[in-house]
Amino acid sequence: MSIVVLQQGIMDTIQDSGRYGFQHLGINPGGVMDRIAMAVANALTGNPGNEAVLELHFPAGKYLFETPALIALAGADFGATIDGQAVPLHKLLYVHAGATLAFEKLRTGARCYLAVRHGFSLTPWLGSCSTHLKVAQGGFKGRALRKNDKLPFDTSPQPVGEKQPKIFPWTAATDHLYNKQDTIRVLPGACWDMLDAPSQQQLISSSFRIGPHSDRMGFRLNGAPLHTIKKEEQLSAGICRGAIQLLPDGQLIILMADHQTTGGYPVAAHVMTADMPTLAQYQPGQSLQFSITGLEAAEQALWQQEKAIRYLRHACQLHLEKWLLPYELY
Repeated sequence: MSIVVLQQGIMDTIQDSGRYGFQHLGINPGGVMDRIAMAVANALTGNPGNEAVLELHFPAGKYLFETPALIALAGADFGATIDGQAVPLHKLLYVHAGATLAFEKLRTGARCYLAVRHGFSLTPWLGSCSTHLKVAQGGFKGRALRKNDKLPFDTSPQPVGEKQPKIFPWTAATDHLYNKQDTIRVLPGACWDMLDAPSQQQLISSSFRIGPHSDRMGFRLNGAPLHTIKKEEQLSAGICRGAIQLLPDGQLIILMADHQTTGGYPVAAHVMTADMPTLAQYQPGQSLQFSITGLEAAEQALWQQEKAIRYLRHACQLHLEKWLLPYELY
């Protein structure tokens, strides 16, 4: 029971919710860039919320299913097809043995997620199946997938006679799970007061463009340089995903999933956790703006988001109990 890589993608890796508790050893949490898309794909397939998924960037790979599978795609729209037939995001799909999954066109977003019912058959490293590229651990052999790799999964549904993909009738609504405002909401960072007044105003009123060298480690922003009131050396300290650091040239970088564990650049602000999935779907070249929020508002937004994901999981489970009996092995 496996998926074979027929054509290598630009950066297709196995990720889950991350590897926590080891930053003091220099091992960052990693994990998916868009935790909402992971949760949606896993909810549709009936998996636990943190089950490992395949994170795809465009151009993504092409995959052959050696055995039948129940899968779901969530996040970015890469124009997915199965044997040439277009298939939608945010639905449960039955894929027959011998089918080929391909991604034809980048339409929206930056990262698409593939979940397989009951998950992939992988060996965790330090409690997580996320791929840690720098130390070549976790995921599939600690690296991005390559041509001819065989990615095993745990179970396969019973085969059915039809040779076209079956698209189950329910859809996971996701719009309300993401920030639909025009700005990415941030909280003032520990070094906010180090910025001079014009730079503080500029950070929350100007547009920034995501630079071409942005990746899973960080989003480099291009804009008018920001300045501090005076030049001060900062001691290195622990940092986390979403921290917005001010670089020596006055530009900003937002730390993402594969960020380093410590840093000495001033942290001007933090992207609130509820907006990180929205930010993860930005592409290089896109513009963004920030708005300042407070801790209470950030906590409320995250609570509402998590509550909506739980409701979605319950709704998907009810559909799965009704529809899946003919497809499951018992």
